[in-house]
Amino acid sequence: MRKTQKKEAEDFIGVLSRAHGAVKKAIKSDKNDIAMDILVQCQDGAIKLGDLLENAEGEDCPIISMLEEYCEIIYQIYENVRLTQSRGSGTKRLLENLNRILLQIKHGVEEMKARTEAVFLPYNASMWDSLESVWKAAEEDPDCDAYVIPIPYYDKNPDGSFREVHYEADLFPDYVLITGYNDYNFADRRPDMIFIHNPYDDYNHVTSVHPFFYSKNLKQYTDKLVYIPYYVLAEPDPENEVTVGGIKPFCTVPGVFYADKVVVQSEAMRQVYIKALVSETGEESRKIWEEKILGLGSPKMDKVMDTRKEDIQVPEEWLKIIEKPDGSWKKIIFYNNSVTALLQHEDKMLEKMNYVFRTFKENQEEVALLWRPHPLIKATIESMRPELWEKYRKVVEQYREEGWGIYDDTPDMDRAVAISDGYYGDASSIVQLCQEAGKPVMIQDVEVLE
Repeated sequence: MRKTQKKEAEDFIGVLSRAHGAVKKAIKSDKNDIAMDILVQCQDGAIKLGDLLENAEGEDCPIISMLEEYCEIIYQIYENVRLTQSRGSGTKRLLENLNRILLQIKHGVEEMKARTEAVFLPYNASMWDSLESVWKAAEEDPDCDAYVIPIPYYDKNPDGSFREVHYEADLFPDYVLITGYNDYNFADRRPDMIFIHNPYDDYNHVTSVHPFFYSKNLKQYTDKLVYIPYYVLAEPDPENEVTVGGIKPFCTVPGVFYADKVVVQSEAMRQVYIKALVSETGEESRKIWEEKILGLGSPKMDKVMDTRKEDIQVPEEWLKIIEKPDGSWKKIIFYNNSVTALLQHEDKMLEKMNYVFRTFKENQEEVALLWRPHPLIKATIESMRPELWEKYRKVVEQYREEGWGIYDDTPDMDRAVAISDGYYGDASSIVQLCQEAGKPVMIQDVEVLE
């Protein structure tokens, strides 16, 4: 039985118990019509409770036979009232039996083991690592049913209209059982918990999940909507007002406001979220944010630490670039360029990237470059700077055609971190992941071309 079903059953029993008191009071006051009406409602409630238990536990549920006995007693009391025999000792005994059988039903429901149903709604497969460790815990819990339901998302045109649709269910790891988003009825099932990692609803100018999966809509289908950011940030100083102001845009998004719980990467980040949100909504809201924001850590960190180099299957085309003639591996440098840096520096950043590629190409006998751009770079640049996108696309095509380096556009970012010996590139959440994994990090300077 699901937690929500158990609560619904307990609510039914509470209503029936209160109705018994109302029946007794109506009979005592000679208001037989009212007593009969309440008794009919009790019978209807018992039938609905039986249907609920049968759907949850099957036809063999022992409480169903108790409900049948309950309905028979209701009928006998109703007949006594109808025939104006309600003040007799027989009716009194029947009312006592009715309370007794309802108490047995209540105890039976209380003893039923409740199961939790948790739904995970990733949209971009490369960001699945922000939910995976939580899903694994749910999957391993014998009292939990966990569903992974990848959801469609759209690129946006400059005017905000939807353009290309993406659905990446086939890009998730083989060990993740996928449920189609059209195969799960949220209204009927009403999961106990829903986990999301996209907080923007319709406020993202570049991409959007399907509107059904906006946090403001999902809230109506669960009692616990949980938002976990798909990124990690540099560890902040909560006392630094500049830092708090810089992180505030990440905090004041729909997913944070509509979620029942928000899980962030650390206690320091929790304090920053609380400060930023209080500054936005007023001091009187502090208690709300203190209860909602949880600094429990990021699943992305869990994934990085759990991914071991020796367990990774490296693609053959990568090995051709990584291996030296003697079979040993070259040093592998994870090169990342971010959306923000490209938008900020445009042609200058393209020039910097070409310089980086020339440098690594000249040293390809000793060092292998693994270039992994931000997964949303195409959608963002194509929407916001179409001319820049054409130039960037040509850089990508040339790099891939030359074939001396690795181009990684797969969903598995953790594989790239695990096999790399160091990080070079723009400031990014990957920096924190590499540092956590003990990898040296160097941030590129667009001004340096020598």
